Amino acid sequence: MAWFVLIVSGVLEAVWASALAASHGFSRWRPALLFAVSLTASMAGLAWAMTSLPTGTAYAVWVGIGATLTVLWGFLNGQDRPTWAKSLLLVLLVGSIIGLKAVS
Repeated sequence: MAWFVLIVSGVLEAVWASALAASHGFSRWRPALLFAVSLTASMAGLAWAMTSLPTGTAYAVWVGIGATLTVLWGFLNGQDRPTWAKSLLLVLLVGSIIGLKAVS
């Protein structure tokens, strides 16, 4: 169950990072509210998962999921341009996350 909560928390990390950018310095209330709610839920999930999982592994997986999804979101909405190098690095990041899960 801790891994499931950690994965959901990682997804929520991507949500709050994207909502933070969309809030334009907290001047738009809906993205700012989404940021606050998803940040709180993401941190709570990470904290709970860390009660059962090693701290370093849990944090690395959480950040990796959030970073990967945030970059992919940037590709999809046109804020970032995909390149072969970025794509290869994302594949390596995802492989590292899977590797951490496999050895834990």
